Amino acid sequence: MSRPAAALVALALAAAGALLAASPSRADLAPPPEPERFQVEDGVLKLPVPIAFEAGTAELTPSSRRAVAHIARYLQIKEAVTTLRVEGHVAGEAKEAQALSEKRALAVAKAVVAAGVDCGRLVAVGFGATKPRTAGETPEERALNTRVDAVMAALRGRPIGGMPIDGGGVVAGDVCPAK
Repeated sequence: MSRPAAALVALALAAAGALLAASPSRADLAPPPEPERFQVEDGVLKLPVPIAFEAGTAELTPSSRRAVAHIARYLQIKEAVTTLRVEGHVAGEAKEAQALSEKRALAVAKAVVAAGVDCGRLVAVGFGATKPRTAGETPEERALNTRVDAVMAALRGRPIGGMPIDGGGVVAGDVCPAK
């Protein structure tokens, strides 16, 4: 190969190498991740998994971490939601159900605060067995009635739908950590 031809080949290889180095990698060509999707139905944030507790207690199970993180991310993204009501609902005898529903609502609200949400944006409220979803005649129906809901209570500082921030339930206690 003549000297000019060799020089041209070398130049072409160098240019090809520069193009390869400058071209995006496969990772760069991947589509961007899907934005997190949140679904609110009748003012209630739908959770990816139910919030669960150790039987008869207000101790969250490890499986609840995903739901707590979902609530926290929602509030971090949706700044217009200035107050979220964490509602505890427990099927059972009125007095015991009320007390446990309050403890559970407070435990979830505190877990959301621990995940980085300003405690002033949350109110924990217990409803006991006063707002069942079903008649509660079977174990499956009673399980549906025992739940924690994340309910929009105020947008931009204004209560939603003329309802009180507590939604008519019993405020479970102070969500903010003691100083």
